[in-house]
Amino acid sequence: MSGPIQIATEGDAQDVEVGAGRAVPATLPVLPLREVVPLPDTITPLAVGQERSVALINEVLAGDRMLCMVASRNPELDTPGPEDLHQVGVVGGIARMLKVPDGTLRVLVQGAQRVRIEEWVQETPYLVARVTELPDVVQESPELTALMRNVQETFTRIVEEVPYLPEELQLAVANLDDPGTLTHLIAGALRLKTEEKQELLEEVDVGRRLRRLAEVLARELEVISIGSQIQSQVQSEIDRNQREFVLRQQLKAIQDELGEFDEGRAEAEELRERLEQIALPEEVRTQADRELRRLEQLPTQAAEHGVIRSYLEWIASLPWDTSTEDDLDLAKAREVLDEEHYDIEQVKDRIIEFLAVRKLKPDARGSILCFVGPPGVGKTSVGRSIATALGRRFERISVGGVRDEAEIRGHRRTYIGAMPGTIVRALRDAGSNNPLFMIDEIDKMGADFRGDPSSAMLEVLDPEQNVAFRDHYLDVPFDLSKVMFVCTANDLDRVPGPLRDRMEVIQLAGYTEDEKLQIAKRYLVPRQVERNGLKKSWITIPDAALRRIISDYTREAGVRGLEREIGTVCRKVARQVAERNGDGRVARTNVSAAKVRELLGRPRFQPDSRRRTQTPGVATGLAWTPVGGDVLFIEASAFPTSGPPSGLTLTGQLGDVMKESAQAALTWVKGHHETVAPGLGDAWFREHDLHVHVPAGATPKDGPSAGITMATAISSLVTGRCVRSDVAMTGEITLTGQVLPIGGLKEKALAAQRAGIGTVIAPADNAPDVEDIPEHLRERLDFVFVSDIAEVLDVALERP
Repeated sequence: MSGPIQIATEGDAQDVEVGAGRAVPATLPVLPLREVVPLPDTITPLAVGQERSVALINEVLAGDRMLCMVASRNPELDTPGPEDLHQVGVVGGIARMLKVPDGTLRVLVQGAQRVRIEEWVQETPYLVARVTELPDVVQESPELTALMRNVQETFTRIVEEVPYLPEELQLAVANLDDPGTLTHLIAGALRLKTEEKQELLEEVDVGRRLRRLAEVLARELEVISIGSQIQSQVQSEIDRNQREFVLRQQLKAIQDELGEFDEGRAEAEELRERLEQIALPEEVRTQADRELRRLEQLPTQAAEHGVIRSYLEWIASLPWDTSTEDDLDLAKAREVLDEEHYDIEQVKDRIIEFLAVRKLKPDARGSILCFVGPPGVGKTSVGRSIATALGRRFERISVGGVRDEAEIRGHRRTYIGAMPGTIVRALRDAGSNNPLFMIDEIDKMGADFRGDPSSAMLEVLDPEQNVAFRDHYLDVPFDLSKVMFVCTANDLDRVPGPLRDRMEVIQLAGYTEDEKLQIAKRYLVPRQVERNGLKKSWITIPDAALRRIISDYTREAGVRGLEREIGTVCRKVARQVAERNGDGRVARTNVSAAKVRELLGRPRFQPDSRRRTQTPGVATGLAWTPVGGDVLFIEASAFPTSGPPSGLTLTGQLGDVMKESAQAALTWVKGHHETVAPGLGDAWFREHDLHVHVPAGATPKDGPSAGITMATAISSLVTGRCVRSDVAMTGEITLTGQVLPIGGLKEKALAAQRAGIGTVIAPADNAPDVEDIPEHLRERLDFVFVSDIAEVLDVALERP
């Protein structure tokens, strides 16, 4: 391994003898190496750029050209110290050096003996250490010969598989008889980890080194084999696809040349092209390819041919990879909502919050909104405005009266006439995978022997499940997590608990008279004028006329009936315009309050507050209904009994809870008659029977909130004191006279306003609910919050 080697430094050429035969000096300069492990008997190319390393090379070239190469433990260090270097390295002689214009050096170093660093002599200007030689330990044995042959054979197979190893290396390895040199040559040729090379360098026992090298070669051969297998599979898949493409093109050319037309194959090719243009999920792609192969093999006359074709058409028509970009301009969204809807600040704020979160976190999951309120308050139109503000497609799904689970999840393809459910159909109609779905009347879904649609709706609305919604017809998952769901309901109690738990409920109560006036001026009148062919210059409806329509012709929580009445006025004006439009000129029609009576006929509603409150035993109560608040007049009457007292008679289609409230109210009055009506005596109740009636007997009524009203009516009867005509009340009563909280205070307050009530008595625990009532309505109503029935009687009953 020794011989003359030409060394070129600054244009001069010298011969230097390097190799294993030279004696190793006691001290040598140490050149740290990064990510390179030197090996004996090998040539190591190095790029030297650090200042101290350049000084070391120049000093070595001026001397005996020998140095010690040691690998660094941490390759990230630029100037490693003695503690950062391994203890075992290789002595080498510089075989060739070339200076590069940028100041760095390119060096070839011939590796010689393995050495161990015993002591560090100096650290500046470069490292110098005292070293001792570590010769190989060789024990000749048949095992050593077998290991050599195994290593040579394995390396030969690796050379045949790896393109970066030259074939000459295979010949050189086969001709080596020295086991130590063999290990160094193979370890230097392979791309091994730095730690593995250093481990092989430090092993002085040649037998153990060969065994370790054999393990490394076996691992490398397995990795190469797996890589080759993967490459073969990829290449075969590419070849198969190319082969299929070429064959299909040839078959198409042959059919065109012969004038043959295969309708079934043409349909399959068309579907294949459509599906290839869509980025289908892997599972869906596999299913579609399977059905396409079946379609190609079936004749067009087969019954199943149409089923498979319809299925593939549904797959191709769904928006798997089509979505719209959300418009996250908060100011613009607020402008859209204010333009299309008056008031409902809570709903508008919630939508702006949704947009703000989506702007900060685009992949955030949105909650399921559920608008609950009486008909005509704008629940569906709010959903349409949300879609407009977001820039999303809008699809309305009405589930009222749905009793078949298949309407939601679809029919299985085993049925004749099977088709997807309403969710998949709406996705196809929307044309994007992130539309806004307005699910109307979710409280009116039913259940029968065909299944429970509300249970199927759980999978649709649950964010944890709808990421893989599986329609029975498609039988492949579709991600619904990008869809925004907005539900509407009139009565939240009719929505099943598990379904209600997945939704964020937003209450939309009815409108006050002032709010209805503003809605009519801003939205209803312009819309009806345009729909009935009129122009703004042809008709004027002042505020007084609108208030007359609101008070005398409608009694509702929403504005649907109000819009119908305004439409009636516009139609009658349109008729007058059409009849007198002979000269082409149209005079403006001013619809005054008096003209409303002429156009709409007699008023349909009169204030109810004047009825019978002049008579003792009649009290005004407030009730909540799915269509808004309402006023109830509870009447109590007593008559002498001819025999044993029969107790309390209740009429008016009352529910069990309301009947129990009446019994509790009577029990409290009996127990406190000395306070309520001093001097009445116990004998009065034994001698009289009581009858409590709630008018509108054809309407079922239930709930505990009429308790204090019944107690007030009975107290009014036994005391002979009338109930104030401007007072209405709501609250649950207990046997001890406590007044418990109720729900729907805003709706009941609106009903009181419509009925001309000035004072509302409510439970003290409902005082915070007043904040939900519009400020202008709070200014017109006097709220009296009570915690005991005695306080109710003190406010409600007229003075003796």
